[in-house]
Amino acid sequence: MPEAKIYATGKRKTAVARVWIAPGTGLYTINGRTSDDYFVRETNRMIMRQSLELLEVADQFDVIATVAGGGHSAQAEAVRHGIARALIEGDAERRPTLKRAGFLTRDARKKERKKYGQPGARKRFQYSKR
Repeated sequence: MPEAKIYATGKRKTAVARVWIAPGTGLYTINGRTSDDYFVRETNRMIMRQSLELLEVADQFDVIATVAGGGHSAQAEAVRHGIARALIEGDAERRPTLKRAGFLTRDARKKERKKYGQPGARKRFQYSKR
């Protein structure tokens, strides 16, 4: 793998993560803060690291990411998506493993919009026959 940084974009709901990976010691920097400071929940930190841990290269790369939009869970999944994309950018042989785990697939589920004449996306106002 080249010594330069590799860039990729990851998305989930309305969260967009711009991710750079570079050879290093396993440091994660999210929006200028460490991953432990940025993601308070251990679950989100685990989700973020899944791509690297699956390939057993977690301590070989430093990750720098800027994330905007969405909530913390969606941001963690967007970072995971970006890391997976960056890893295959560096080495195409990693693609089958990451694809099988589902880390390269963009999760397209978003909040459905509210429709007019209804209180929400699917809910209807109460109907009275008489």
